[in-house]
Amino acid sequence: MIAFLTEDITFELKEKLKHKAWLKEAAKAEGFRIGELNYIFCSDVYLLDINQKYLGHDTLTDIVTFDNSEDPKMIEGDIFISIDRVQENALKFDTAESELKRVMIHGLLHLAGYKDKDKAQKELMTIKENEHLKNI
Repeated sequence: MIAFLTEDITFELKEKLKHKAWLKEAAKAEGFRIGELNYIFCSDVYLLDINQKYLGHDTLTDIVTFDNSEDPKMIEGDIFISIDRVQENALKFDTAESELKRVMIHGLLHLAGYKDKDKAQKELMTIKENEHLKNI
């Protein structure tokens, strides 16, 4: 089950069924099934609070992902996305159409085990994001 939720903002994801099908296919392509996956769209302030409380980071970010899976082949978790950050980054990188989708797939890839702490990991993550973005 994939749910799209909001906290402290007014936001409506368009084409929810299309996004759900895309995310399920991406998970399948990575060798996973989706259990309970929640995308929570929120503000910078809300996500900064989560970043500080749970990760000890005092910085703005576009995404925070919590893995709730107990099955190694199941994707389950909560993906918090700052719509403020996504909108600002879309302007900065001139990616208005795809920035939200990129962040959504980025979170799913984290839950599939991909990391982005060093240059090589970031490069692989970007390659995977681009592969999956072609399918929506």
